[in-house]
Amino acid sequence: MSAVPAPTPVRSILRSPRALSTEVLAGIVTTLALIPEVISFSVIAGVDPQVSLLASVVLAVSMSFLGGRPAMVTAAAGSVALVVGPLVKTHGVEYLMPTIVLAGLVQVAFGVFGLARLMRFVPRSVMLGFVNGLGIMIFMAQVPHVLDLPPLGYAVFAAVLLIILLLPRLTTVVPAPLVAIVLATAAVIVLNWTLPDVADEGTIGGPLPGLTALGVPVNLETLRLIWPTALSVAFVGLLETLLTAKVTDDLTETHSNKGRESWGLGVANMLAAGWGGIGGCAMIGQTVVNVKLGRARTRISTLVAGLFLLLLMTSLSDVMARIPMVALAAVMMVVAVQTVNWHSVSPATLRRMPLPETLVLAVTIIAVVATGNLAVGVGVGVLLAMVLFARRVARVLVVTRTPHDDGASVGYTVSGPLFFGSSNDLVEQFDYAEDPSRVVIDLSAAQLWDASTIAALDAVRDKYAKHGAEVAVTGLDERSSALDRRLSGFLKD
Repeated sequence: MSAVPAPTPVRSILRSPRALSTEVLAGIVTTLALIPEVISFSVIAGVDPQVSLLASVVLAVSMSFLGGRPAMVTAAAGSVALVVGPLVKTHGVEYLMPTIVLAGLVQVAFGVFGLARLMRFVPRSVMLGFVNGLGIMIFMAQVPHVLDLPPLGYAVFAAVLLIILLLPRLTTVVPAPLVAIVLATAAVIVLNWTLPDVADEGTIGGPLPGLTALGVPVNLETLRLIWPTALSVAFVGLLETLLTAKVTDDLTETHSNKGRESWGLGVANMLAAGWGGIGGCAMIGQTVVNVKLGRARTRISTLVAGLFLLLLMTSLSDVMARIPMVALAAVMMVVAVQTVNWHSVSPATLRRMPLPETLVLAVTIIAVVATGNLAVGVGVGVLLAMVLFARRVARVLVVTRTPHDDGASVGYTVSGPLFFGSSNDLVEQFDYAEDPSRVVIDLSAAQLWDASTIAALDAVRDKYAKHGAEVAVTGLDERSSALDRRLSGFLKD
């Protein structure tokens, strides 16, 4: 079995002018896709748009050096904005900085202690639900920008779509979304068209925010106020980042360092907090723009995205403000359509897929879209998958009774995993009153997984003891035998 290749080294890109131009142009396109979302998220979080934009610069640039998943875009994100919004509204924006710092420390600890490996327990159906739900959310978020437009607005929308869809057939030297946005913006400025633009989303331009001084006391009362939000920020950011990293691994057919991505995100968030910024995490929509539309593969693209955003904020804010929102909406709608895994929801696939898998997929999508929170959707999906898995596994337990020829003993063969979901029924599988004085329970085809199983075996032994029968348990593997010796007899009320 061949190993999954590592991401493309930056050195090889720097030696190739064509590859380098691809990375740079992809970063520029990503920046343009980033701006309206970051501004809108700042409104949700209750912070100045300039602060969120600068925080995105810090996050993108720092993660270009610290992160474990090249080409993945990290910036001020909606999931984090949703979490910190209530805290800012209730207690004030001055509590945002310590909250993000504490969240960053949790993320660093998560990465240092290797807890990113927990992502292996997210089932494939939940991953697909995450991706498909996000595609729907991205598309729905663009719909308001294409409603109630003048005829000219729909003409710009159609032109941008045509460029994005048709230009790649002629050339892939320049990303089609970049060409479309530049032409649409140039037309608006030169012809003095009046269309909703980026400036309508929030204040653009002006002096950059400086370093933020700590505005709250460092004491237990502050910790009491911020720790629930900080933990939510930490885990929501980690969840979305690690899932996005897995999706990017699949898109690029390379592997990445999830532990490094985790602690890198924590450090980047602490740096962003220094500028009063809202925290952030990976953004899958912009990552798809970077990786799929822009064909970026290295840290150069994300570094360019951060630096170009800084350039727009400082020197080109007037141009940035005139970018028509309908053009950006067209780009993101294409991204949304490409984000959805259409194979997973095709009738042919659904007919072959086991019903529990389809149910988990559907519930995850519905939860993501209904709550607008990717972490909640994934949490609901994982919980449902666990329940359905436990239910299926509990049903594979088989107990077979075999009378011995001597008539003085009887054997029971137990097959299947024994855990809390299946072992509760184990006690009911024996004929205590009719069995002879010696009972042999063969567990060579079973495994003991928890204390509930040991308690069930003790109950079986006790019931036979009341009928004067001796029980011998055989066939335990080394791990199961050690668990039985450690807990047997100590779990009674």
